Amino acid sequence: MTDKFAFIDAEKAMFPIVKMCVWLEVSTSGYYEWRDRPAPATVQRRQRLAALVQAIFEQSDSTYGYRRVHAALVRQGDGCGPELVRKLILELGLVPCQPRPWRPTTTQPGDGTAAVPDLVGRDFSADAPGRKLVGDITYLPTWQGFAYLATVLDCCTKECIGYAIAEHMRAELVVDALRMAARNYDLEPKVIFHTDRSSQYLIHAFAEVAAQLDVRHSVGRVGSSLLTGRCWCCPSSATRRDVAFAG
Repeated sequence: MTDKFAFIDAEKAMFPIVKMCVWLEVSTSGYYEWRDRPAPATVQRRQRLAALVQAIFEQSDSTYGYRRVHAALVRQGDGCGPELVRKLILELGLVPCQPRPWRPTTTQPGDGTAAVPDLVGRDFSADAPGRKLVGDITYLPTWQGFAYLATVLDCCTKECIGYAIAEHMRAELVVDALRMAARNYDLEPKVIFHTDRSSQYLIHAFAEVAAQLDVRHSVGRVGSSLLTGRCWCCPSSATRRDVAFAG
C-alpha cells in the first residue's frame, strides 16, 4: 500500500489524485492520511544527515570524499558510519575533485644538445670508480618551500660523490655538485659525466667548468628511462631519499 501511495504522490502533478486512487484501488482518505503522517525518525535523521553532508561538501570546494566528510561530521558531534556517508554522497550525486598538488619542474630543456654526444648508450655500469658518472636535479619539499638538490653518482660504486642544495635551479647548482665530486673523489682523466637535457647542463658556464676538471659531458636521448640510485650524502637522515638520475 505504501508503494501505491508513494507512486500517487510522485505523479500527482500529471494526473488527478482521485483518479489515480481509483485506478490503483486505494482510498483517497488513506492517501491523505499517509501523506500527512510524520516521517519515521530514521528517515528524518537520514534527511538531516544528507543536508549536513551537502553543506560540508560544498564548504570543501567539492574536494572532500566520504572519509573526510565523515570525519567532519564526527568532529561536529553528528556520529554516523562512514558507509552511510558514502551512500548519501552517491544519492546526492556529489563527485569530489582532487586537485593535483603543484610540483616544480626540474627538467627544462636547453639548446645545444646536438653538440653534446651520448657517450653512455644506456650502459650505466663501470669497471672502476671515478670512470663514469651520472647526475640530475630533484626537489625537496620543506616547511619554507622547495629546495633543489643536484647530485653526482658514480656508476661503479653507486655512491653519491657530489651534491649541492640551493633555493634555485641555476647553473651554479650543478656546477657546485660537480666541483664537489672532483674535489672529494679521485676521478680518472676524461671521466664521463652523463646527464639529461636540462638547460643547467647545456650552458657555456657548465661546459667551461667541465673542461677545467677534464670531464667529458654526455647527454641522453629523448625518452630515456632513469637510473635509480640512493643518495646518502645529505647531512641529515631526514633528507635521505631515493634520487632518480637521468639516463
